[in-house]
Amino acid sequence: MRTKKITTEEREKAFKSLRKSEVNEKQKLHVRYHVEDYETNDRPRRFLEAFAAILKHSNYRLALEHFIRVSAKCSRCAVTCQVYQATGDEKDIPCYRSELLLSVYRRHFTVGGMLKGRLSGKGWLTDEKIEEMAESFWNCTACRRCNRDCPSGIDHGLITHLGRYILAEIGIAPRALVVSTREQLEGATGNTSAIPVPALVDTLQFLEEDMFEEKGVTIKFPMDVEGSEYVFFPAVSDFLMEAETLMGIAAVFTATGDSWTTGTGYFDGINYGLFYSDRMLERIVKKIDAETRRLKGKKVLIGECGHASRSAKYFLPAYCGGKDAYPVINIMEYTWEVLKNGCLKLDPNIVTEVVTYHDPCNIARQGWIIDKPREILKAFCKNYVEMTPAGQDNICCGGGGGTVSIDEIRPYRTTIGGKLKADQIRATGCKYLVAPCANCKKQLRELVEDQGIDCEVVGLHDLIYKAIIFDDALKVKTPDESEKMEKE
Repeated sequence: MRTKKITTEEREKAFKSLRKSEVNEKQKLHVRYHVEDYETNDRPRRFLEAFAAILKHSNYRLALEHFIRVSAKCSRCAVTCQVYQATGDEKDIPCYRSELLLSVYRRHFTVGGMLKGRLSGKGWLTDEKIEEMAESFWNCTACRRCNRDCPSGIDHGLITHLGRYILAEIGIAPRALVVSTREQLEGATGNTSAIPVPALVDTLQFLEEDMFEEKGVTIKFPMDVEGSEYVFFPAVSDFLMEAETLMGIAAVFTATGDSWTTGTGYFDGINYGLFYSDRMLERIVKKIDAETRRLKGKKVLIGECGHASRSAKYFLPAYCGGKDAYPVINIMEYTWEVLKNGCLKLDPNIVTEVVTYHDPCNIARQGWIIDKPREILKAFCKNYVEMTPAGQDNICCGGGGGTVSIDEIRPYRTTIGGKLKADQIRATGCKYLVAPCANCKKQLRELVEDQGIDCEVVGLHDLIYKAIIFDDALKVKTPDESEKMEKE
């Protein structure tokens, strides 16, 4: 699938910066995202020191040694990159972007590069190159679709992540991510949305009352229940913005009767470290592990969030016990299992509109969760249509890799990053666009608004909540109904 190149007017809108010129001069940085003040002197030296420290304490060198020995300039990846398709700018070709960092490694961290540099007196890292990396690495959605077509097996998404990590170590990282992560790790509330525990409790009690009025069933959000099978970590923003998703999840557990709980010690599945810093990634993952241990839970259950699922699934074992780490499952895996086993009933006559499904990159690109949500939707949605391409070859929402959290680049995300996705959505004619990921939901809602697409972005469990059928035994009888049953 291809999209048309943007116009000159669209380019100007997409790349317009909201940063003040005096801030650019003070920070010696011309990028479109806001950055907290940092030490601007001697940036090349500090960048190389950070790079060296990361290489010493990680296994990135193994990957880089392979990448620099194979071609990173064939540009075959351009065909699959939705950003390049929209801009037509060679600087947006994934292998061009990767070469920005690979050339630094080749010149400063290999024997051949260092000898050649000393003899020629050329190739030194400059402030200008650091600025180019700081801009380029955050133009990428890190969706890794390009990896599937790279004949050399170069992981451009990994290189983008490493570049961001090094830049973050010298103070160059989007303020939106840094501030949220600081609140999560060091703030009074301990979560990225700064929700205090009393507000969380009040919110969930309010939702319980709403669900009782709507369904006539007592549906609870268990809190701090020790020994539960599942300890639940949604994207914390769901408590503020995705009530229907949470209600659908609670309704499913009520129907099945399985034990689950949310902990008041820590209840945020978001992990922005996955986007910009391995140090933060590790610290956040360990908070999930600590809360699960505190509650003596058996499994970690992640809500409808792609990056939260990926960070827990693959990095709990890395940082918290290897094979002995807690099993991690996504809520869609659980719902599919109980539906398959006949523990969940859904009314096929409730959702009659056209429905399509968006694959979040973080759970689909590696082939983890693809078929199960589709099987759930097809079980009760009469008019399900598929987007093409889909699954492992899906089109990113345009806000991947943490870029969706950077509100000041929204025009870029919806004009360039999400342009191909907008074309794909229009082609389906859908009324409901199911996006089981907190970041994808935010990006896609902004995308359909800015692109003028008439559809509603929802979570999978939003529709399940509409269609769920409860056993009569779970329904609370009114006084009249109870009296009638007694007489009978």
